[in-house]
Amino acid sequence: MGLDTTLNLITTVTVIAGVTFAVFEVLHMSARRRQNAAFALVQSYQTPDFAKAILKVATFPDGLSRRQLEEHLKEDIDSIYLMMTTWESLGILVFRREIDIELVEDFFSGPITISWRKFRPMIEAMRTELDRETYFEWFQWLAERIDERESSLPAIPAQIEHRVWKS
Repeated sequence: MGLDTTLNLITTVTVIAGVTFAVFEVLHMSARRRQNAAFALVQSYQTPDFAKAILKVATFPDGLSRRQLEEHLKEDIDSIYLMMTTWESLGILVFRREIDIELVEDFFSGPITISWRKFRPMIEAMRTELDRETYFEWFQWLAERIDERESSLPAIPAQIEHRVWKS
């Protein structure tokens, strides 16, 4: 084998090794990003105000007007806005494919869809009042995507879907 052939072989092996390493690093980085996103989701709802908001949502009926909601919520309105802005942020992250919608669904599908159902009249009134259709647009988008997905494949509770899971 001549020197040119040997150098070409070394170059080819080096390029293949470099590409293989790059692919491995991209896959590793992607897995790390998913782990970081999951951790951020866990952190986002582990606050007293966030937990208070989720519990509060369950205490009032659907279809209340903005005024009725504000009267019902009183001083808890801040925690409700915290929750809705969290849903807004998650909607943007899902749309931009920074986090998977499946991950969001595993954590929050129920609270997101219930929150949208209950707050829709208030948000629509705010949009009209402020003449701003983009108010909580990504919260609405996310809730609608989850509803669409669940209409074709209903959500199965983890205790049922994964009852035969082994560690």
